[in-house]
Amino acid sequence: MNGSVETWSGKDRGDENFPVGSALIARRLRPHVHAYYAFARNADDIADSDILPADDKIARLDIMEAVLLGRREDGSPSATRLRASLAQTGVTAVHATDLLIAFRRDATTTRTASWDALVDYCRYSAMPVGRYMLDLHGESRDTWGPSDALCTVLQVLNHLQDGAKDLQELDRCYVPGDLMAAHGTSVLDLHKHELSPGLRRVHLDLLARCAALNAEAAALPRRVRDRRLRLECAVITGLARRLAARLAGEDPLAGRVKLRKPDIAAALLGALRHL
Repeated sequence: MNGSVETWSGKDRGDENFPVGSALIARRLRPHVHAYYAFARNADDIADSDILPADDKIARLDIMEAVLLGRREDGSPSATRLRASLAQTGVTAVHATDLLIAFRRDATTTRTASWDALVDYCRYSAMPVGRYMLDLHGESRDTWGPSDALCTVLQVLNHLQDGAKDLQELDRCYVPGDLMAAHGTSVLDLHKHELSPGLRRVHLDLLARCAALNAEAAALPRRVRDRRLRLECAVITGLARRLAARLAGEDPLAGRVKLRKPDIAAALLGALRHL
């Protein structure tokens, strides 16, 4: 392992769908956001490795947690960096250790049984990110509900974007099996180059659930006290709605569905009303 368990994929903040520690975040807090992101990115890269066996992935993630919690001094530079950040800010480590629960699942689980199972996965893979940002800014816990809804939407939309890629590269499917069965389709349809009628129905079903979550998430900017974070939340909620609309009208199996410059401009303009 050359002294470190980390296996960076080469991805960074610029490869993400949504802003990470953008200029909207106060300059004094950006290094802490970047430390949290680096930890999450490295742990995710371990879980998504196509060459590491599952037990090796788990062992590496366990070392990251041990370093983060101070039970071990070395082996994970990003965990060391985040440990120092958390000590400085006073933010709890649980928002990072919760992520590791999701990544351990990724190392050992390849199918998602139901919508409830998918939401439970999002509880550990996505919700901690929003909760970390809110705690870092000293926001109240009444922001967690709409933040959890927003983070779940972002995760589900990403699964809809990358469903075929996840299956091809990792033999992993996040599309709920019970929904596929109910709509007369299966994982096999993800190998095709366009959505089958059944898989299209599954996508529309998931997008309807995302629409309900987006309605909950709309309350987030109004509840956030920090002006800069409020604007960031407003931008992201706008981007989530626009990406959902694109996924409703385009085929993610035919080509990657992604946000475009007009989507970003519209989200920015829509966010200004929250100033």
